[in-house]
Amino acid sequence: MITLKPYSKESKSIWNEFNQKAKNGLFMFNRDYMDYHAHRFTDSSLMFYEDEELLALLPLNLKDNILYSHQGLTFGGFITGEKMKQEKMLECFKLLREYMQNRGFDKMIYKVIPYIYHKKPAQEDLYALFIHNAKLYRMDCSSSIDMKSPIALPKGRKAQISRAKRENIIIEKSENFYDFVLLLNEVLQTRHHTTAVHNAQELMLLYQNFPHNINLFVARLDSNILAGTLIFIYENLVHTQYLAVNEEGRKIGALDLLIKTLIDKFSSTKKYFDFGISTESNGTILNSGLISQKEGFGGHSIAHYFYELYEVG
Repeated sequence: MITLKPYSKESKSIWNEFNQKAKNGLFMFNRDYMDYHAHRFTDSSLMFYEDEELLALLPLNLKDNILYSHQGLTFGGFITGEKMKQEKMLECFKLLREYMQNRGFDKMIYKVIPYIYHKKPAQEDLYALFIHNAKLYRMDCSSSIDMKSPIALPKGRKAQISRAKRENIIIEKSENFYDFVLLLNEVLQTRHHTTAVHNAQELMLLYQNFPHNINLFVARLDSNILAGTLIFIYENLVHTQYLAVNEEGRKIGALDLLIKTLIDKFSSTKKYFDFGISTESNGTILNSGLISQKEGFGGHSIAHYFYELYEVG
């Protein structure tokens, strides 16, 4: 018999241990990552049990009577272990919808974990979403490189990389989160009229808690940072969580050299290099310039699915 119960702080170690071993567990589902910004969200995460054995986790937060999986994370969805089977997932969704109905929640926004982030196949939730009449309401387009089948770089990109080398651009790992966030916000303000979700103090805290999973790499000329990327390192892939380059760096290929250096660095140990999304306005607008840059390094599209799930009725 499958049952569910709300997550509580007393279950932190149980949650983290299960996530560590799960088919699609990721370090950002670790409670130390999720809870660093707990003050911003009303955590409503759930744990699913088969008899007394933990079967699945579901990171959730509640806002305006809507459940989200999870607004503080790039994506969410069910985190499952080896014992999750398709019929069990269907039962989990049935329980979830009943739980929503009993508490009067309007709906759930469910963000599917892209398959390239799975350690083992774990798409039982996609079929369950279909069976339970969830509505696909948004799709984002991400770009990823298959490290085992890289493409030849275009001449223009090679020329920019060569120029960056001639200009003596240095690529290095850094802990200068303050200057990086200054650069990042300068770019975001100028191009998108927004700022980064994380501040420098938060990035430093996350780096200190997850030094093997979160790294900052920069391209500098003398002491000036011209480009930088905060990367998240997963079991199968590397993801550029943030990318930024100023005008000087753009002109002399600083970001091109930085990305090429990181691709070479991880090509023998990771399967994918993931650049993240190039879509805006809930996926309805494609940023052509942004995705063109990523495709120029060999990136191909990976879809991020967003569903609306309603209570039983």
